[in-house]
Formats: sequence, structure tokens, C-alpha cells
Amino acid sequence: MVPVLAFDIETIPDTAGLAKLYDLPAGTPADQVAEIAFQRRRKTAGSDFLQHHVHRVLVISCALRSDEGFRVWSLSGEDEAVNIQRFFDGIEKYTPQLVTWNGGGFDLPVLNYRALVHGLSAPRFWDLGEDDRDFKWNNYISRYHTRHLDLMDVLAMYQPRANAGLDDIAKLVGLPGKLGMDGSQVWPAYQRGEVAAISDYCETDAVNTYLVYLRFQLLRGQLNAEHYQQECALVRSQLQSLDQAHWREFLEAWA
Repeated sequence: MVPVLAFDIETIPDTAGLAKLYDLPAGTPADQVAEIAFQRRRKTAGSDFLQHHVHRVLVISCALRSDEGFRVWSLSGEDEAVNIQRFFDGIEKYTPQLVTWNGGGFDLPVLNYRALVHGLSAPRFWDLGEDDRDFKWNNYISRYHTRHLDLMDVLAMYQPRANAGLDDIAKLVGLPGKLGMDGSQVWPAYQRGEVAAISDYCETDAVNTYLVYLRFQLLRGQLNAEHYQQECALVRSQLQSLDQAHWREFLEAWA
């Protein structure tokens, strides 16, 4: 089978980059740099949400279904370049079906900007048919190709006014939705040193995304009802075997 990789990222302000862009004095504390950026953003956009190119990737969480079964893990830690390169190396090696919720609108643009900043390489991801003719007609870059399936975009029929949040859709189909925190709480949690909690939260989002993908495959007729239940049971069984607090909470909330 073609591996299916659902993923999600969590980010924090790139305070080093912001200090450079704002020409701030050397040694300006990171929290002050971030607050300056939030204030400037509020004046221009009405919210604290920073532009994509000034996010720093803290966690990339992956939920993978392959011939070997189902597993979930995170690439996290302070070495952003290593984590992003490992993510793109996985695409290079396995050419998976990528699945996201708003990945075309946020996750992948952020990863692309950060890979550019760090001087990384991702030839398979950027192949538009130069090396593999199949990629001319189905690649990761085109909005309307399916090697990257942005579920939010597709289900909304590419109409932004029809977009829905993952939390709402997950809960409506009987999944746990977001647990522990949401994206707006990641920076404060990072400042408190709660990187493990951020990683746990990101992993549950990746699994929510994968499970919504299974429901979408049922909708498309790519899975019948029996096969759909089998795939959900596989995920449930694997999460039960992990015996970690965030998965116990997830399973309790999974109807």
C-alpha cells in the first residue's frame, strides 16, 4: 500500500529572526521580541497570529499507516533544522500520501519557509515531473493534486468561507478533537518549559486528522463500512498499547 502520513506542526515565534527583521538590540529577551511582534501584528491584522515566515517549528507530529501497521511519533526539540530535514527525508524515502487539516494554508508554507532559511533540501517534495513523470500529473505542490490532501480545503470545495476547524469536525464525527490546549496556548506553554505537553497535543491533532481522513475515505467509497471499522480498530489498538496519559485521555474521549 502507499503509506499515508497525516501530520501536524506546532510553532512558536522565531524570535531570533524577528529581532533581525526589527533591527532590535543584541540580547533583547525572546519574550520581549515576541511581544513586540504581537503588538505590531495586532495593529496591522487585528490579531496576534504572526506571518508564516516568522514562525519557528517546534514539533512535527506524524501518524503513519503503512504495510507495517499504524504508528505515531513526533520530531521535536530545539534543533529545528534537523527536525524539518528528517521530515522531508521521510518523504524522500517513502513518497507517502500526505494528509493535513489546513496544511496547504499553514503547515507546509511554514515548513517551506523554514527549510529555505536553514538551507535544507527536499527534492522529492518539490518534484513537479522533472525526475518522475508521474509527478507532472500528481505532485505535492499543486492544490488540486492528491499527493498532499488538505482535508479542510477539499471538504470546503476550495471555498474559504466554507472552511471548518479540525476540532469541530472531529467532535461532530465522534472523535476527541483537541485535548489539553490549542494553538494559541503553545507559546505560553513553551515559555513554561512544557515542550512535552505541546508534543502530546500535536500528536493527538495528527491522529484526529488521520481518523477524519478515514471517514473521508468512507465518504469517497475508497473504504466500505467494514474496512473503515477495521482501520479505526487498528488505530485504537495501537494507541492502547502506548499506555501514555494523553492517549488514555484520547481513548476515553473517543466515542
